[in-house]
Amino acid sequence: MTAKLALGTYRCQAIPQAAARAAAWGTEWIDTAPNYATGRAQTLLAPALAAHPRMRIATKTGFFTTAAGADAVNDGALTKDQAAAGHSLAPDYVRWQIRRNRAQLGRDRLDLVLLHNPERAHPGDRPALHRAIRDAFAALEEAATAGHVTGYGIATWAGLEEEAFTVEELLALAGEAAGGQHHLAALQMPVSLVMITPIVQALNGQGPLPAAAGADLRVMASAPLHGGELPGMVVQELADLIRPGLTPAQACTLTTASCPGVTDVLLAASSAPHWKEAADAVAQPALTTATLREITDVLTSS
Repeated sequence: MTAKLALGTYRCQAIPQAAARAAAWGTEWIDTAPNYATGRAQTLLAPALAAHPRMRIATKTGFFTTAAGADAVNDGALTKDQAAAGHSLAPDYVRWQIRRNRAQLGRDRLDLVLLHNPERAHPGDRPALHRAIRDAFAALEEAATAGHVTGYGIATWAGLEEEAFTVEELLALAGEAAGGQHHLAALQMPVSLVMITPIVQALNGQGPLPAAAGADLRVMASAPLHGGELPGMVVQELADLIRPGLTPAQACTLTTASCPGVTDVLLAASSAPHWKEAADAVAQPALTTATLREITDVLTSS
């Protein structure tokens, strides 16, 4: 089975239209963040979420716009120095952002709230970073207990690859924050033919993807087309190696969707043809382990 297609709103050019289109295709998940679309992404999504209450929403806390930072300072959730950084894992800010996310999205209960690039906090100081993550997790556990959040997790770009934390460490920190049974439920990370290390590791039963699967975590693969650059980098010969008859964009999408441990592939497709192209790709049977190994061998040896 391939992973399912989900709408990612980072770099999405027409969020309301893309959300309506994704809903029409029966897409289960939309991913967003309070700083996307210069801070407007969540309010732009609210009508589609109201019209399609079964759609699930994953949003974030961590990065914020200058205007949102000023609001947080005025509300006592951040100090001026904290706001100047543009990113925070402070528990008071996490609580404030959850309230703001719920209001902007028009949802009393958020399906997922992810710490957005937590590696941005305390770079090079793993103990301090882990304390900050644990304290942010504690605020998220409070929200889960209050019924405002179903689950939480992290959305990272480099934290796992740079070993600022591991999946096992995140699970342990969530257990500490909860004092037992926790609500850590998801992991978002880049998986693509450019960010190929997680695929190579997973084929050998190593790295974050098998660890996440073993803990029954949802894994949302971000940037499967590497910001739209990857299809132009993939020659048709490679696309045919992946699966004959696919376009380069489809071949890239199917590779990510076939990676063991990935449950969802985030695509910021704004147009109907692009969405259909991707949907047709993930409707294909998953690539075999042997094919994935051949692909990664070709790319890592070149």
